[in-house]
Amino acid sequence: MRLRRPDEDAVLTGEEIAMVRQVLVSCSHLLAWAGAHAGPAYHEAAAEITRAAGRGQTAGGLYYDACLAIDYLDFASPAEPGR
Repeated sequence: MRLRRPDEDAVLTGEEIAMVRQVLVSCSHLLAWAGAHAGPAYHEAAAEITRAAGRGQTAGGLYYDACLAIDYLDFASPAEPGR
């Protein structure tokens, strides 16, 4: 076994995709809740994390990325036979 290289496709089972999707849904719910209820320190920290990841300038970028990742899973093409 070896770690997949970034340029290699990954093939996941339906069960694995469901688990990853559920974690992403939970993260998006947590981020939405924190955005609505947390104070300025949360928004500053989330914005810094988003900037450091090169994904935008706002705290909402983390939420957007989690939702986009869910869409990638939901609308991914089926694996080719034999893969």
